[in-house]
Amino acid sequence: MEQLLIILVPALPLLSALVNHLASGQLGQRVAKLSIALAVLTFVIAAVLLAQAMAGNDSNQVALGSTWGILLADPLSTLMGLLIAGISLIVRIYSVRYMIEERGYGRFFMLLDLMTATLLIMVAAGDLLTLIIAWHLVGVLLYFLLGFDSRSKTAYRYAFWTLITYRIGDIALVLAAALLFHAFGTWTLTDIFAQITENPGAHRYFGFALEELVGILLAIAAFARSAQFFLHTWLPYSMDGPTPVSALMHAGIVNAGGFLINRFATVFIHTDSVMHLLFAVGLITAIIGSVLMLTQNDIKKALGYSTMGQMGFMIMECGVGAFSLAIYHLIAHGLFKGTLFLGAGTVINEARKSDGVPKDKLYTFVVEHRIAKRQQPWLLMAGITLVVPIIILFFAHWLVAQDFFQKQGAIVLLFFGWVTGAQLLFTTYRMGAQNIWRLVGVIILSFAIIVLGYALISHAFDLFLYPDPQFSSQIHSAAGIDVFWFDVLVVLTTAVIVGGWLLKYYSEQNRLPGQDKIGQLWTSFYALVSREFYMIDIYARLTRMLLKAAARLNILLRWR
Repeated sequence: MEQLLIILVPALPLLSALVNHLASGQLGQRVAKLSIALAVLTFVIAAVLLAQAMAGNDSNQVALGSTWGILLADPLSTLMGLLIAGISLIVRIYSVRYMIEERGYGRFFMLLDLMTATLLIMVAAGDLLTLIIAWHLVGVLLYFLLGFDSRSKTAYRYAFWTLITYRIGDIALVLAAALLFHAFGTWTLTDIFAQITENPGAHRYFGFALEELVGILLAIAAFARSAQFFLHTWLPYSMDGPTPVSALMHAGIVNAGGFLINRFATVFIHTDSVMHLLFAVGLITAIIGSVLMLTQNDIKKALGYSTMGQMGFMIMECGVGAFSLAIYHLIAHGLFKGTLFLGAGTVINEARKSDGVPKDKLYTFVVEHRIAKRQQPWLLMAGITLVVPIIILFFAHWLVAQDFFQKQGAIVLLFFGWVTGAQLLFTTYRMGAQNIWRLVGVIILSFAIIVLGYALISHAFDLFLYPDPQFSSQIHSAAGIDVFWFDVLVVLTTAVIVGGWLLKYYSEQNRLPGQDKIGQLWTSFYALVSREFYMIDIYARLTRMLLKAAARLNILLRWR
């Protein structure tokens, strides 16, 4: 019975796409009702499979061929399957009215059904061939969805841009699969992982361990799909497609990098250097994406850079060994960002009528505050800012796992949480509200609730996805670095953060020498950020150079 359910999850969207294609003329706008009905059934079946996995049932699989067409029902695939089924259902419901006046109404729902089926096959793939095919088709279908309006030149241009970027990741994934097949003689993932676990480092190519080469190639595939820095430009510019497509892309498709790393966790536990690369690239992407988001005046483009920053955090979490936390992050981000995109049109419409700022009690209390008659002592507020967040963070994580603080990756995440909480309280103090203690109390309570919820849920994800404590320990061990360099990085980062706070404080008090030069540097930096670090200009110039080189080659070889 369970094997039938595994097949039905991707088969139902495929059936909906086939019926929509063959009978769209007869069904008309009723194709949307058919698509939604089968999507509801898909969601229910996906929920049943996840419930069975949570109940402790052993992982099951079904194979269409002897070594290919394998679909898994393990904790990771059932969790991701429910997420995809749920988000695609919401997107379909939203699209019923949103796309009603667009040409190709039935074609749009057919493409949505095909995309859903392909994503479900991708996360459930139990062999390399099925994974590669599904991974590639996701990019192709996204190209057709982003370029759905064939009359829009910009939509077509950036859809093609996305397709080309995805091909970089596809090539890396194909090379990784070829190396694994050559080494182990099988396409089946479970057999490959079993052989790696039994004898890691047994195969070497070009002087490198197989796991290192495969890990680097898989990382490149994840970077391209999850819009990491240098391969990110397609994400914020692919906004001319329909809003439902943007919601599906940012809520589900762009998260595929985190899924891929988790699927090949057995490979990554033997690749220390690749884990460090994941952390570095994710950190850079998170910072750059967050900075670029702040300078955008287009709401959808700002959301695009926000997604880039969040994908950076997700990859960074993988780099510090928090694989299950990355899955929780991508699920939470998918639901949150999907909601933002589906509500973006309403926000834009309301902003045209008014400033869109709700004049309620909370807004009046937090923003339209009255300046306090007496400022609180700066040292007292600085102590609260630094001490309170770290107490909350340590207590929350001590509550779920006493050995949490023995892992370097956990310390890194705690450090980032502390910086975030401290920055929030620091900003609150600078606001100077009349009742500062009431405001600080509300923020501390909110922060504590969020941290406790985050810690408890992420710990539950860890137990569900990686119940073997030895394997989980191997993941964190692979992410570790030398203690000396770890301490150096912590000290340097702390110095930069505290120095930034002091610089901001003294600049506001006009106590810094060379205040005008600092202002000029800040203006120059803002100009650099507003031009998006000239990445688009660089890629445009490279494109022109390649086209000129191709034209000269055509003339040289007399191709016509």
